[in-house]
Amino acid sequence: MKIDFANLNYQYNLYKDEIDTAIHKVLDKSNYILGEEVSELENNLSKFSNVAHSISCSSGTDALLLALMAIDIKAGDEVITTPWTFIATAEAIALVGAKVVFVDIDEQTYNIDTSKIQEQITNKTKAILAVSLYGQSCDIDGIMNVAKKNNLKVIIDGAQSYGAEYKSEFYGSTKSDISCGDIGITSFFPAKPLGCFGDGGACFSNDDELADKIKMLRVHGQNARYKHKYIGICGRMDTLQASILQVKLKHYKKDLALRCEVANKYSERLKSKNVVLPFVDAKATSAWAQYCIRVKEREKLQKTLNDNNIPNAIHYPLPLHLQECFGYLGYKKGDFAISEAVSKDIIALPMNPYLSDEQIDYICSFIE
Repeated sequence: MKIDFANLNYQYNLYKDEIDTAIHKVLDKSNYILGEEVSELENNLSKFSNVAHSISCSSGTDALLLALMAIDIKAGDEVITTPWTFIATAEAIALVGAKVVFVDIDEQTYNIDTSKIQEQITNKTKAILAVSLYGQSCDIDGIMNVAKKNNLKVIIDGAQSYGAEYKSEFYGSTKSDISCGDIGITSFFPAKPLGCFGDGGACFSNDDELADKIKMLRVHGQNARYKHKYIGICGRMDTLQASILQVKLKHYKKDLALRCEVANKYSERLKSKNVVLPFVDAKATSAWAQYCIRVKEREKLQKTLNDNNIPNAIHYPLPLHLQECFGYLGYKKGDFAISEAVSKDIIALPMNPYLSDEQIDYICSFIE
């Protein structure tokens, strides 16, 4: 049986006529940088997420950089984040010269444990960069309450969670997680729930001034042609990528619902197995970027899956505080016990909206 981890080719063929037409419109106009499709996409992203401003950019990593630059994070500042995430989260903090301060995760959600943030706050702490991992919204209420108490900025790293929602007591309503905090970001890397055909990302904010600043920062800090208010970056989204995302965004609610169906089918078939299933907080929804389980003998399961042509992945084999590049921070093994424990037994199964019941049954049959 052939099983694809993300099934990008199937999705392309599903929307092929629309995507090809959109691409050729851009090619015919040859307006490859900040063409009209970019602003159209940004308007539609704002509508989808009920947020005032969506600013597209060149990648999820650049979205993080732009967000940190927009709130003036610089050398000498400290930013609190999680060691259990893709490296871009902490890497961006380091790249702007600030100190990365890690806080361990909640063992159920794998997102930052908000009960442990306060003890890590110092007079140098300027922001919390929280991650909505595997597609599930982080603890928005817990994060915002700590941030308000300590006058901190909040960035929500929704690189894996675009479309996830959170029922917030802090805001008094259900909101898309990337619309919370001062700035939210996402990634449109091809394998993400909403992905383009290369690199792409976006920042989101309800703050007019921050949104205007991000728009300038992504084009070398320009506020007019060849007039530079800030030191910025080249962080624009290509018009071709925006045109592709425009098509996929039209179908995204349907794809999110299908992802949820696939996750529910996995959980139903695996509930009697000797595994730890994904947990979704009752106040949150998940975009199901990944379907990750925890198992006692991961290497054995990986071999079995590989032998039977079932793709799988480890997200992530080593927490960030133990990565060589962050050695200068002085963390050691044992400092974040939950992140370290999860890294030893977590495994991601194929996850995409198009997995059939037969494929799900086949995958689950090899899990004890």
